[in-house]
Amino acid sequence: MPEDDSLPIIPTSAPPAWWDRLKPLARQMRHEPTPAEELLWQRLRNRQIAGAKFRRQHAVERFIVDFYCSEARLVIEIDGPIHDYTPAEDALRQEFLESLGLRVIRFANDEVQTGIERVIRQIKGALAG
Repeated sequence: MPEDDSLPIIPTSAPPAWWDRLKPLARQMRHEPTPAEELLWQRLRNRQIAGAKFRRQHAVERFIVDFYCSEARLVIEIDGPIHDYTPAEDALRQEFLESLGLRVIRFANDEVQTGIERVIRQIKGALAG
């Protein structure tokens, strides 16, 4: 930890060479969200939760994460049906993100769509500490 007690800087965007490839994909994903992503985004946007600023479909190194709050170093992932077939890849991705000092919380599509208030409470808890 730096001497001034500020948090160390971590890479929260893709390197330029990767960004050229990730940018169009991130843009497409922002324009074509899943219903669960759209529902959660409507609650996260404009600092509605604890005053935290979230970005959606944000590139962190070589990955695009669903939602990212740099102030809290928090990644929120919404897992759709494809994640049922990729648990090993998801675990490696999460391990990598955590190695950067990020906290990752995951929700299934159904959790967001049927229990948005519980999801919001969990996000508030993660933001608090």
